[in-house]
Order: sequence, then C-alpha cells, then structure tokens
Amino acid sequence: MHVRENGPLVLAVAVGLATAGLAGAQQPSTGAPKVVKAVAAVRPTAGNMASGTVTFTQEGDGVRAVADITGLKPNGKHGFHIHEFGDCTAPDATSAGGHFNPMGTKHGAPTDPQHHGGDFGNLQADADGKAHLDLTMPGISLNAGPTGIVGRGVIVHLMEDDFKTQPTGNAGARIGCGAIGIAKDGIAK
Repeated sequence: MHVRENGPLVLAVAVGLATAGLAGAQQPSTGAPKVVKAVAAVRPTAGNMASGTVTFTQEGDGVRAVADITGLKPNGKHGFHIHEFGDCTAPDATSAGGHFNPMGTKHGAPTDPQHHGGDFGNLQADADGKAHLDLTMPGISLNAGPTGIVGRGVIVHLMEDDFKTQPTGNAGARIGCGAIGIAKDGIAK
C-alpha cells in the first residue's frame, strides 16, 4: 500500500487504522481503551479560507464539541456537520460523504426531536469571520460502535443550514474539512 507522506490522506489513513483497532476491541468495561478526547484540524477546501480546530470530549452518553473556526463570511451563519468519512482529499471535500446519520433519522436542528447524529447546527461568524461553538450532543460517542465519530469528518458549509431541506439543510458548498482523530491525551488511563 502506498500512502502520500503529506496531506489529509495520511491523517485519514491514520485515523482509520486507529478506529479499526478500537472497533475490534472489546467494550471499555472489559479493559479496552476508552477514548475520552478527540480533535479535528479543519482546513480550507479549494478556493476557501475556513480553518480551525474542533475538540470533542466524551461526556456521559454524549459528546461535547468546542469549535473555533476562522476565515468565514463576516456576520454570517454556516452549516456545521459531522460527515460519514474522515476523508478530506477531494478539493471540494465531497470525499467526506454525507451527513453522519447512525439512526437513519431526518435532518434537523440539534434541538429537534429528530436530527442526524452529525447535525451540529450553524456556526455564527462575528464581524471578523470568526466563530466559536460549544455544544453537547447526546446519542453519539467517541468510542467504537455505530454512534462513534472518531474517523469521521467535520464539515463547515458556505451557507446557513435551514434545518428543513432533506437530507442536507441546503447549506451549500463545503468550505472547510477536518478528520476526527484521537487526541494525544485522548485515551482514559
């Protein structure tokens, strides 16, 4: 197998291998490592400037996401989702697949009774094009299994998610992409 030494492909492969190792492990209660923290470095897609960091922390039966993103349209809203794959190799990030939807539900706002596991709502950019989001999403996990998000992708969209249009929220082009990987200090001791 040949892997490029630079770029998001290496990160995607590394995250995939780490996730595969966790998927084959037994449940945390039987001694397998438990992931407690993950991170995604968001990089701009071709012709865009969105970049930043999203940190994920396991909190009970959900995951807390703290995002700091720059390079956005000032005073604008931008759809913010977890997508199926941590593959940002396509210039437009279509390689990340569709929204992460482990329960097969309709798209919606994170507060709606029905929404995808990856429906994190919108980032609100300030006058300088910077956005901060601190959100806890129940029903997803950093650990192996159908609701696990390690190895998946974070996408920042050009436009606001309308929370209605199925299955994407009509949020437009993907302007930033990052693979979710286990943080250096992300395994419980």
